[in-house]
Amino acid sequence: MAQVLRPLSQIFQQTDHPQILVGLSEPDDAAVYQLDAERAIISTTDFFPPVVDDPYDFGAIAAANALSDVYAMGGQPLLAINLVAFPDDLDKSLLTEILRGGADKVKEAGAVIAGGHSITDAEPKYGLSVTGEVSPQRIIRKSGAKVGDRLILSKALGTGVITTAHKRGIVDDEHLAQAVQSMARLNRNAAGLAQQHNVHAMTDITGFGLAGHALEMAHLGGVQFVIDIDKLRSLPGTLHYARQGVFPGGMQRNAGYYRQWVRLDTSLAGYQEALLYDPQTSGGLLMAVSPQSVDALLADLLESGEAAFALGEVAAGAGELLIRG
Repeated sequence: MAQVLRPLSQIFQQTDHPQILVGLSEPDDAAVYQLDAERAIISTTDFFPPVVDDPYDFGAIAAANALSDVYAMGGQPLLAINLVAFPDDLDKSLLTEILRGGADKVKEAGAVIAGGHSITDAEPKYGLSVTGEVSPQRIIRKSGAKVGDRLILSKALGTGVITTAHKRGIVDDEHLAQAVQSMARLNRNAAGLAQQHNVHAMTDITGFGLAGHALEMAHLGGVQFVIDIDKLRSLPGTLHYARQGVFPGGMQRNAGYYRQWVRLDTSLAGYQEALLYDPQTSGGLLMAVSPQSVDALLADLLESGEAAFALGEVAAGAGELLIRG
């Protein structure tokens, strides 16, 4: 991907655009454009094919996933634009439900859908282009983790495994329902609490899996992330399907690329290691928080209904991930 983006970084030099606080020169969850001393605009987009059969749930999940990048920067969504690809031969009532699910989630976020664009495609796809707002002084980037920080994740893992089990027709209905509930949950509350505590760095866990997104933060911060494998929490059913080898294809791609920067300081079963690379849809926020604030932040997250847990710490290093038992 870096090679693909290189021509853009050559055309748009950072020094020529000082209003771009976050952009191609230091990739993050979203771009940030400063308007004045007090306001900056966050811009992001995301869309994908259905991960569940129910069209309303798919719309809500896709919207929550797109909105999450604004929350990961510490901001609040303002407006969204629908992005739709839909086959000519499918019942348009399905699209109506997809859009209704997305609209309800945008409304829950306190934002508004202000337009959209659609094309005809062989496979349905849906998502949003989202504009948000943040104070330039309150942007939370991937790169700010400090040695000694503690790591918190606001949602349980396993959505890739469970949605793959769903596609294969072997998922338990209750397992799928709990995964849908997790994916459709906004990261709004978790992001708000991060702003109230001393969170130095943050990102949302999506397609690159826990390992991939943790490594992005570690690399940009010039530190090592240490994750305790026994502290990881997963959605009900995840371990059952993982032991059967039920993983999406993206798991192998993630492992093939990110494994070179992962060091195992414990013995893991194959499925345990694979879960580190399981692509997530609308996953939780991974936060690096000061040790003085970690207990209060975790307590507030749990009290407000988040499935949050502490999973490790930040150590001296150079963009690596250590997994210990």
